[in-house]
Amino acid sequence: MSVQSVLFDLDGTLTVPLLDFDLIRRQIGLPPDCPSILAAIENLPETQRRQAWEILCRHEEVAALHSTLQPSAKSLLDYLRQKNIKTGILTRNSRASAQTVLTKHRITVDGMITREDGPPKPDPFGVLALCRLFQTIPSRTLVVGDFLHDLQSAKNAGAVAVLFKSHHRADEFVPWADFVIHSLDEIRLIIDNLSG
Repeated sequence: MSVQSVLFDLDGTLTVPLLDFDLIRRQIGLPPDCPSILAAIENLPETQRRQAWEILCRHEEVAALHSTLQPSAKSLLDYLRQKNIKTGILTRNSRASAQTVLTKHRITVDGMITREDGPPKPDPFGVLALCRLFQTIPSRTLVVGDFLHDLQSAKNAGAVAVLFKSHHRADEFVPWADFVIHSLDEIRLIIDNLSG
């Protein structure tokens, strides 16, 4: 099987994790064990919802402005381009903050899906939308992320789930992953192994 496309989560995958989700939950007034900030915001009364979106967007923009790329992120994107493998970003973040990251680090990808475009991960929408855009097949697409939502969206779309262990909670998500990596460079090995 040759890999046709690679879709990346943004915060914690292409960039070093900066968002403090515990602080965001506290400022919005959500319980500490709230599994999905986005879903919880949608269920708030309208006035609180507007304030909650403002808090979340402010945190995302600050994180984007101060973001640093994971080691080898740029060289991996260059490698994929040379191999004619389509690249995309699939994030639950806002389009504005994702664009800030791309502009700051001069990153170019073939497509991007953010939370404004449709149902967020773990829904398969983003994976399937990018595959349609690229004219690639989900089963020949790697979805790389550091969190459960990333892996679930891959599985729900019939794509290959790659867990990037970039934080202390990553071990919890191993059962959902087809591959586990500790460095983005390891994606080259996965591509080689699947193509062999």
